[in-house]
Amino acid sequence: MSEVKLSAAKRTEFGKGAARRLRRAHQVPAVIYGHGTDPVHVSLPGHATMLALKQSNQLLTLEVEGTPTLALPKAIQRDPIRGTIEHVDLLIVRRGEKVTVDVALHVTGLSVPGTLVTSELNALSIEVDATRIPGQIEVDVTGAEAGTAIHAGQIELPEGAVLINDPESIAVHITAATADLEVEPEADAAEEGESAEPAAVEA
Repeated sequence: MSEVKLSAAKRTEFGKGAARRLRRAHQVPAVIYGHGTDPVHVSLPGHATMLALKQSNQLLTLEVEGTPTLALPKAIQRDPIRGTIEHVDLLIVRRGEKVTVDVALHVTGLSVPGTLVTSELNALSIEVDATRIPGQIEVDVTGAEAGTAIHAGQIELPEGAVLINDPESIAVHITAATADLEVEPEADAAEEGESAEPAAVEA
């Protein structure tokens, strides 16, 4: 995944009022921390930050007063109604450093006709170089038959990545598609307005 560069300005005002003023100015309050350093409170450009963080685990190069800092989004707070970014926690990383991240699983290909593909895991947890985090991990189900179970340990990972999940956990399951149940004859008769009980015979 390629890096995205963002300019970051240090903040000197804190609290809810200061955060609201930043958001009105189309800025996003954020904090940068990690590697034993003191947290640095910054503001980020709102639109550019929103675009950058559409991708999970996006590696960022933050320019803070002319000094570049490599970081990963650790926590993103969003407005529950509008979906806009309210605050971002950013974790400092180093080139060559291993990090543990959850990467989305994406199913590709078509299983045999008459089968249903169910994703049991939406993501895999892997340990990988901070500068080589994949955008997604693909699982190919081409030609898979009913009864096939693809385990986490069977999925091909990017070079250098190590699986954190239990390798025996099922990631994708292929089952036979269930046909619609046949309508019982009594149900047919009822739908046509006919009684399922025999008609009474007058004496």
